[in-house]
Amino acid sequence: MIRSAIVICLLFCSRASASDLEARILPLVKEHKGKVAVSVKHLKTGEEYNLIADEAMPTASLIKLTVMVETYWQVSEGKIALDKTLTLRKDDKVAGSGVLTNHFSNGATFPLRDAVRLMIALSDNTATNLVLDQIGIPSTNERMEKLGFKYTKINAKVYKGSTTSIAPERTKKYGLGSTTAREMVQLLERIENGKLVSPEACKEMLEHLKKCEDKEKMTRLLPAGTVVAHKTGSVNVSKTDAGIIYLKSGPVALCVLTDENRDERWVLDNAGQVLIAKIAKEVYEHFEKK
Repeated sequence: MIRSAIVICLLFCSRASASDLEARILPLVKEHKGKVAVSVKHLKTGEEYNLIADEAMPTASLIKLTVMVETYWQVSEGKIALDKTLTLRKDDKVAGSGVLTNHFSNGATFPLRDAVRLMIALSDNTATNLVLDQIGIPSTNERMEKLGFKYTKINAKVYKGSTTSIAPERTKKYGLGSTTAREMVQLLERIENGKLVSPEACKEMLEHLKKCEDKEKMTRLLPAGTVVAHKTGSVNVSKTDAGIIYLKSGPVALCVLTDENRDERWVLDNAGQVLIAKIAKEVYEHFEKK
């Protein structure tokens, strides 16, 4: 009888918590003029909430997180080395986020590890392509497939979809890459638990993610000093963010994917960015009150 009562209590509490998360998040999603997918999971208690979490959606630069994972895997397999010296050529430079294109001279050299750091911390597009030159484009998708993430795929090099796409139809539909909110949370959970590549590699990858300099989305409304390991993405109609928020109660993985956004402005108060920030704030407050 006691065991049955405990089970019933746990089920009721879990449903009540999920209901509270839904009450916090769903009204925000309904107000947004665009498509939204959300996945939340407390990695210590297992409490979770999902909304359209299994539908493939565009990632924008969020897919670079998986490129980092594949890089560390190939390092563990002896295929590449993080201290390998890369040389920046004029033809490597592409537009968009980052510092290599506008601030580094042709012929500049640096190790692969620094290219990975720039890819994650600054979402550097040129650095991403340099990393992809080392690991290949298909390898990331093959790795994600083996891990059970069938919708998580990168389609081409950044700003070079017309000449490097390995899946033209996917490129046309999703742009740089695709994923689901649930798959991204599951990937983050494995990194946090040290179950991808090696515990040491996971620790290093988390340190890269903690240095993400995009403060316009997930971290925007969180209290100062809140530690978040995350990767963001932005294109005109899509804003994305996935990461781990470290709370007193334990780490919480969150992914918010938005697409078909009516607000395509490249401004701080873009509706997609504000939505992600508000959802992260509600998740923070829900778990911090426990």
